[in-house]
Amino acid sequence: MAAFTGKTTFEFKPLFDHVFTNLRARNAASGGEEMLRLRCYEKLQSLVDRGAVKKTIKGVAKTYKGVSAPLALMGVEMEQVRTDWTERLANARAAAA
Repeated sequence: MAAFTGKTTFEFKPLFDHVFTNLRARNAASGGEEMLRLRCYEKLQSLVDRGAVKKTIKGVAKTYKGVSAPLALMGVEMEQVRTDWTERLANARAAAA
């Protein structure tokens, strides 16, 4: 999602290269590159299905661009999920102690 916060339009290969480079920099790229490519494509299609990313087809080229309102809403939803899970984890640790 972070790649689509700007006004940049991506084809899949440059998008994947951007994501893969960022994951490598954080040492978060585990598993094979092909598996990561597949997961990235699945997540991209999920964002397209939810309306957060617009897919444009011109001939054989497919480009993807973020749609700001749905992306912002998804960001808020993700932050709420993170908060809920952090709270659950804290409660579970307190109950175990």
